[in-house]
Amino acid sequence: MNPRSNLSRRSLLTMAGAAGVLLTGGPLIGQQVYKEIHDLQPGEFTWHPDRQPDGPVAVIVSLDEQLAHIYRNGVRIAVSTCSTGKPGHETPTGVFVVLQKDRDHRSSTYNNAPMPNTNRLTWDGIALHAGNLPGYPASHGCVRLPLKFSALLFEVTHLGTPVIIADDHHFPLDVVHPGMVLSSYAETEFDDVVSHLEGKKHPADWEFGEASPITTMIASSHDEKIVMIENDTDIGEGTLLWDGKPLGPHVYVLQGTHDGAKGMHWAALTYGEAGQDGMHDLTRVKSDDAFNALVGKHAHPGMIFIFTDLPLHPNSRSGRDFVIMS
Repeated sequence: MNPRSNLSRRSLLTMAGAAGVLLTGGPLIGQQVYKEIHDLQPGEFTWHPDRQPDGPVAVIVSLDEQLAHIYRNGVRIAVSTCSTGKPGHETPTGVFVVLQKDRDHRSSTYNNAPMPNTNRLTWDGIALHAGNLPGYPASHGCVRLPLKFSALLFEVTHLGTPVIIADDHHFPLDVVHPGMVLSSYAETEFDDVVSHLEGKKHPADWEFGEASPITTMIASSHDEKIVMIENDTDIGEGTLLWDGKPLGPHVYVLQGTHDGAKGMHWAALTYGEAGQDGMHDLTRVKSDDAFNALVGKHAHPGMIFIFTDLPLHPNSRSGRDFVIMS
């Protein structure tokens, strides 16, 4: 068992007190169980970090299931019941990253309400945090989690952790792309590809107080272009060159290099019903030389690459937050 998961009763008492709730062991506190995922009741969760002790984390929230699935290095290590936005306050769907972490956050909108173990997804208030789980969507847009589970999750997420909120849930795939993200190369050039990533850390490996820009790329077949974002700022765009077929809603997270296959190693995540086409293939997408050079300069482990067939107009972006593609 991961030593980070050994939360003391005293720490849980402290968190529960901060949340202003009774220690009843009910939906808010949460209970770790050993049962099939489809049998989970409100407030219950599974937690098995030993299945994959190391590596970057990704979160997939299924609105239809009211479940949050946690993956580390492509292996599912946990599932929790959750409660998302109620009618009129629906949780936005799309691709997000963790922008800020605050163990003792309080709402600036809802009467200073406590929101323990907050992983902020948008600056206007959408987050993962502890809250009551009645068994149906009941929040004002956030994703509520059991208190115990939110504390465990808080320990393994990091700035830049990808969070996908979608109607349904898809398992991530392991993908090796035979090129430096957007361009091909001969096997003899692999050392040069590796040098692009040399010395660059995955956000999961940042030390306390250490921070670097988190790079994201978005390829839109509708706009026939690809853009690069660092944190919340667009830093460049290029022409999208692809096979002309729908890209589908896919998200790729760069894990690093794959020495055996002499390529770039990615975790591929699908979101939305259109993702059922199964076209996880990075070789379909290229760009111009200038943009490829920009990629070589800014690529790093943990970089996120999003495919979409939607336009990249302001309605699909959440201000300076990240991306919402409803």
